[in-house]
Amino acid sequence: MGDKLDEGNSVWMSRLPEEHLDVSLWNLAIPGSHDSMSFCLDVSSPVLESESRFLKIVDKVAPCWTRPCVSRWATTQQAVLGRQCDLGIRFLDLRIARKPKDCYDLFFAHGIYTWITVKEALDDLATWLDAHPREVVIVCCSHFADLTLGDHTRLVEYLISLFGTKLCCSQDNPTLRSCWSRGQQVIVSYDNQEMVQRHSELWTGIPYWYADSPDPNKVIAYLEAQKQKGRPAGFYISGLNLTEHAAYILFHPLQSMRKMTTQAIMLLLGWVREQRPGPQAGCVNIICCDFVDVAQFCDDVIGLNYKGGVDRDKTDHVFVVTQKSRDQKSDRSRRA
Repeated sequence: MGDKLDEGNSVWMSRLPEEHLDVSLWNLAIPGSHDSMSFCLDVSSPVLESESRFLKIVDKVAPCWTRPCVSRWATTQQAVLGRQCDLGIRFLDLRIARKPKDCYDLFFAHGIYTWITVKEALDDLATWLDAHPREVVIVCCSHFADLTLGDHTRLVEYLISLFGTKLCCSQDNPTLRSCWSRGQQVIVSYDNQEMVQRHSELWTGIPYWYADSPDPNKVIAYLEAQKQKGRPAGFYISGLNLTEHAAYILFHPLQSMRKMTTQAIMLLLGWVREQRPGPQAGCVNIICCDFVDVAQFCDDVIGLNYKGGVDRDKTDHVFVVTQKSRDQKSDRSRRA
């Protein structure tokens, strides 16, 4: 992917045609990265407490084997956050955790912990946003492995102090024009209802459609079946990410998540190119993928916004409600 194309994707929202500027962000096609911080997993850290008892026992006996293996399969990105945003990513999947022996700093985790702290990553994102004032990023904070109420309180206070007036209130119906007029650039989805109820700056967790399969054909079939049920109100995610299971890893000892994704990416992108954003049933919104620097994932998702005419937000009266009052029964249980 050339430098010229990357520069275009770094400001793709600001370059959308005039007719897109008053469309709700949940009716645009938005590229996202699955497990955005997994590029910096720390092989010297233990496996998460939430992992299987068997894996934790093996990790204590042979960490020199388990941790590189976990890292090989849990690493789903290779580009740092700023680079992901330059590629066109506007949805970040941040899975936050407390390390067992760390007293204060929070990290990210996917199987094992990262070496970059949450504060460092958020600071880097804030710097990128300052340099791109007409781009809007959705930050999804979730999982929260072993966080205490105090951890949540400090994290939310830091988010609010760092992004300040850049935060889009959960009671808003955000469009690019409305965000630009208010200087808003960040939508924070926070998957802890107690914190969401306390802070109007936080949005509830976003539904994530996820097939839980290593087979790209099954991923596509699952997403198509979900589309037949109708899209959720507001933001939602279609996950292209493949999922390995213990049996799969056992029978593919020389493979990795990157290799598995690379082999499937053209089939998955073929499905992407057939989609259309908008408020109607069957339309897409956020599409997440592993290794977003591979092939032309961001180009293909962004390109959906130029596909045919713009679907006006005919059903926006359904969406203009606070996030806190939205139906919590939407399909959020299947999280990647």
